[in-house]
Amino acid sequence: MSWLAGCRRLHRRYESKPEHFLAFTAISTSLINYRRLAK
Repeated sequence: MSWLAGCRRLHRRYESKPEHFLAFTAISTSLINYRRLAK
């Protein structure tokens, strides 16, 4: 799913800290929703 949405950083977990991973997840979710609303 993340690869299709263009969020390559979430495709494989590069972050060692869970807080950073959750932050990127939140940013990606916001970006996906923005793209859907912009259509």
